[in-house]
Amino acid sequence: MNPKQFLMIGGVVLIVVGLAGFFGILGPTSGQSIFGGAWYFDNAENWAHTVLGVVALIVAFALPAGMQAGVTLLVGIIGLVVGVWGFLLPSGSPNFFGANLENPLDNILHLAVGLWAVLSWRGAKRMMSRSPGMPM
Repeated sequence: MNPKQFLMIGGVVLIVVGLAGFFGILGPTSGQSIFGGAWYFDNAENWAHTVLGVVALIVAFALPAGMQAGVTLLVGIIGLVVGVWGFLLPSGSPNFFGANLENPLDNILHLAVGLWAVLSWRGAKRMMSRSPGMPM
């Protein structure tokens, strides 16, 4: 997978998650989540997911491959840092700069997305080193 694919797939998933939260499927309107207690997003998280999804799609379609790779690497680093940080937070303070990290599944999800982003970035670097001049 390359950074453009990561940004397109990730962007669509984030928009779907954000909108699902606004409509009560994953959050505050119904007081329930389709994931039970595993994931529950408040309106701030729904806005963050939606806006980040739109930004990811804009980056995927409006920026050149090199910048897409840089953004993908940045997303990977942030995801990994937030995932690790969530495990290090003391019990009873699940807040990371406004993001609620209520349970270990939040941290695992951030680690998985961070790893996915880094692997996508590395995949692009490998492709470029094998076939210089090949568009991504």
